[in-house]
Amino acid sequence: MRKFSRKTKLKNLKNSSLKNSGSKGSGLKGSDIRGSGLKNLGLKNLRSSQQQRFSQSRGRKNRTPKQHQKRGVRFRLFVVWSILIIAGSGLGIHLYSLQIIQGPKLTKEARSQQMFNMRPFIPRRKIIDRNRDVLAIDRPVYTLYVHPNQFNYTIEVVASNLAKILGKDATELEKRFRKHKSGILLSHALPEATADRLYALRFDGLDLRRKYSRYYPKEDLAADVVGYIDGDRRGQAGIERSQQKMLERPPRTVRLSRSGNGSLMPDYAPEGFLHFDDLQLQLTIDSRLQRSARSALTKTLKKWKAKRGAVIVMDAWDGSLLALVCSPTYNPNRYSKKDIPLFRNWAVADLYEPGSTFKPLNVAIALEAGVINPFDVFNDSGTIQVADRTIKNADNKGNGRVDIAKILQRSSNIGMVKIIQRMRRSNYYSWLEKIGLGERSKTDLPSEVNSRLKSEREFTIKPIEPATASFGQGFSLTPLQLVQMVGSLANQGKLVTPHVVKGLVDSKGKMHVKPNLNPPRQVFSPGTTQKVVEMMETVVSKGTGKPAKISGYRIAGKTGTAQKADPNGGYRDDAKITSFVSILPVNSPRYVVLAIVDEPKGKNAYGSTVAAPIAKSVMEALIPLEGIAPEKSKK
Repeated sequence: MRKFSRKTKLKNLKNSSLKNSGSKGSGLKGSDIRGSGLKNLGLKNLRSSQQQRFSQSRGRKNRTPKQHQKRGVRFRLFVVWSILIIAGSGLGIHLYSLQIIQGPKLTKEARSQQMFNMRPFIPRRKIIDRNRDVLAIDRPVYTLYVHPNQFNYTIEVVASNLAKILGKDATELEKRFRKHKSGILLSHALPEATADRLYALRFDGLDLRRKYSRYYPKEDLAADVVGYIDGDRRGQAGIERSQQKMLERPPRTVRLSRSGNGSLMPDYAPEGFLHFDDLQLQLTIDSRLQRSARSALTKTLKKWKAKRGAVIVMDAWDGSLLALVCSPTYNPNRYSKKDIPLFRNWAVADLYEPGSTFKPLNVAIALEAGVINPFDVFNDSGTIQVADRTIKNADNKGNGRVDIAKILQRSSNIGMVKIIQRMRRSNYYSWLEKIGLGERSKTDLPSEVNSRLKSEREFTIKPIEPATASFGQGFSLTPLQLVQMVGSLANQGKLVTPHVVKGLVDSKGKMHVKPNLNPPRQVFSPGTTQKVVEMMETVVSKGTGKPAKISGYRIAGKTGTAQKADPNGGYRDDAKITSFVSILPVNSPRYVVLAIVDEPKGKNAYGSTVAAPIAKSVMEALIPLEGIAPEKSKK
């Protein structure tokens, strides 16, 4: 039904009435006609409007069910669209929160689930000697577990085959296999070759688990220097301990991707992440000389039933140690089966009184201080009274009038006391400190201890102290520190740092990292040291060091036989330390060799009979290795 406004209806009625009045031709005036016509039209229009409203209200009441249904559909559409709009708005807000507000956090969490950090195993660097012979290396080994409940052959067959490969008893293996159904540990360090033989059997129930283990191919040859690492791969002795940082390659962490089921995605692994440098720690030790020294020392210890012994060979020009042997020792591949004290290198970690081997250093001090000259003569009556003490020679005999060289040849205690008595005690004490007493040698080997020297006050007040120090008693040092001090006589008076680490080298022999050593320190003049070395030569050619003489070579040396100090004071009558220190060649001093034997048994156990022959064997091996040319002895 079309709707019109009230103004439009009145206009239409007016036009209609004018047409009707005109067509009938009535005689009424225009104004009358208009008045009456409008009045009639207004009444009609009013009735028409009322009828129209009435019909609309009745129409509403008389609507059909179809119209009601249409209205319900519209309402439901409105509700659905409202829900969709609200849900869409909520979804949009949530997406905004996820993408914009929480985006960085969620990205980080996703990456942490898809990526993981892996620290691949990086082998420890190899240790090699000066000739590039391997002393220590990481190698793969296998732990073998056996699970009899998974065998695809009979227990008898498996036990028989395993016994042949592992070197075990087949019957014992059968018993273990019948007693336990799974998880039987048979070996924890099988070499790769043995593991390959086990794989070749194709037996079910054999569980081989790979790991890396430190291996020392020379076994006990250089154990005192190299040391060992424990199950946590931490160095516990020797270079393995002191050079931990140089031996461990830098740790590396790699981020790898993994799939939804957790497996690695190798395509996303960074290139070369398993590669590592080829640097190796090279030592100054010569395995050939080390073997000769150990052989000579072992034979002597057995012959004299000694407690222990040590041999040290040093290049005095730079302090590099060519050999360092202690006995008894241990096999670092089986360190758990040895006593803990063996792991400490006693040539570095234990103190002793050097005795007569210190006399050449005292002669050098007196010459440098200007209180004696090489041709001075002293009277050795066999005894000397110092305060309330009586000092004697080791053989309880006098040597008459002796010069400095003969004092060393015959190892005269009386002559040495008289030499040092020419010095002021405080000056002598200062010289002992200058050559390093009371300090360490600062070697790169672990567990070194300070040498011991009494306080200056005690040393200068008591006249017995400098008197006993003149022949190497009343103070203590390590065997290595004695080698360092005697080395100054072989190096024109320079005190160098004894060391075994040469540096990090690559597979082509190029040096990449060198150790930082203390610079050489001048303690004696070259003229003084050469005079002392020539005096020491007479000890080997004419004196107590004759057992160390080698035909065709000029060798300087000094024997030593010292009583062992008693922890409760004084000295033990039943224990002594025998030693021999040598320098060669005399014409161009360079190498220092020390042999020391602790508590040898026997009446004839002296430095000349026990230690000097060891030094001779070592020098005979050293001469061809270092290419030392022969020279006739000086007459």
